Amino acid sequence: MKRCHIAYLACAAALVGAGVGAAPAVAAHQTLVVRPGESIQKAVDAAQAGDTVLVLAGTYHESVQIGTPRLTLRGAGARTIIKPAATKTGKDANSCAENGNGVCVLGTKTQDVEGVTVADLTVTGFARAGVFGMATDRMTVRHVHAVDNDTWGIAQERSTGGVFRENVAQRNGDAGLFLANTVKEEAGAYDAGRTLVEHNRLQDNRIGVTVRRLRNLTVTDNGISGNCAGVFVVGDENKPKAGHLTVARNRVTQNNKSCPKTARLPALQGSGIVLTGVEQTHVTGNYVRGNAGKSPLSGGIVLFKSMVGATGENNRVDGNMLASNAPADLVNTDTGKGNRFERNSCRASKPAGLC
Repeated sequence: MKRCHIAYLACAAALVGAGVGAAPAVAAHQTLVVRPGESIQKAVDAAQAGDTVLVLAGTYHESVQIGTPRLTLRGAGARTIIKPAATKTGKDANSCAENGNGVCVLGTKTQDVEGVTVADLTVTGFARAGVFGMATDRMTVRHVHAVDNDTWGIAQERSTGGVFRENVAQRNGDAGLFLANTVKEEAGAYDAGRTLVEHNRLQDNRIGVTVRRLRNLTVTDNGISGNCAGVFVVGDENKPKAGHLTVARNRVTQNNKSCPKTARLPALQGSGIVLTGVEQTHVTGNYVRGNAGKSPLSGGIVLFKSMVGATGENNRVDGNMLASNAPADLVNTDTGKGNRFERNSCRASKPAGLC
């Protein structure tokens, strides 16, 4: 038996040395180049998992729908511009275009699409979102300029492990960055699988970043200014409750644009960071200055009962630097239990004594 085993090893070594029996080479990933006047969607449809679609500088009038795992859609920087097509019907239409979005990364009800990257381009002028992900796992959006879209700059629903890094979202009708479980049904908070929002610039939107009915997410090191509200972390009475996330080291300044009320929220102005109806959220190390208004949600860092009356519980606000926010640097109108304000540098609070 021993001699047989040694002979087998010797034979295997000889075969490998001769190149016989070696594992077949993995097909190399390819880069498909799209030039002005060509279709990005056709290149995406032709790509396979792991491929890159490189879109050269120019303006492209179309919506792009991605369902291929590990595909990278990359432009040549802000000069690669994707705008709406003149029409949304006919052979070139897709659900992304029909829903008013620019670039869509879409899984299915039973299978998330994994590892897609959208990078280095501009999306502008869309009725819904510039970039939209649904049922994605580990989607990355980086160095994207999402500008002048009617609803969201960049949005993600029912997804896990997303990375949103070094994007610019400006002048979008609702949130520059919008992350949610789903907007189409009542449901408990979704585990976002350590989704990360970092080093983005969010300016002149209605809200800089909205985190709605999610858990397990971090918003950190972003520059957020000139919006009606800077950061909104939103929950309600559904179970599991939204929260268990971190808002850290953001620069949240002068979010004093005025926005009218909606069916879900009162008029907004001068809100820095707002927690409403969430639990176990840690707000720490942020610089919050010059957010001033007369909305019920105005102030530097604000804890507020949700619009359906759900209270926030066991949230921690500590180590933040606040100044020149009105009506106060720290505002707590929430009656929930276990909310703590500790070691914040500030001058005024409502009620008094939180600083």
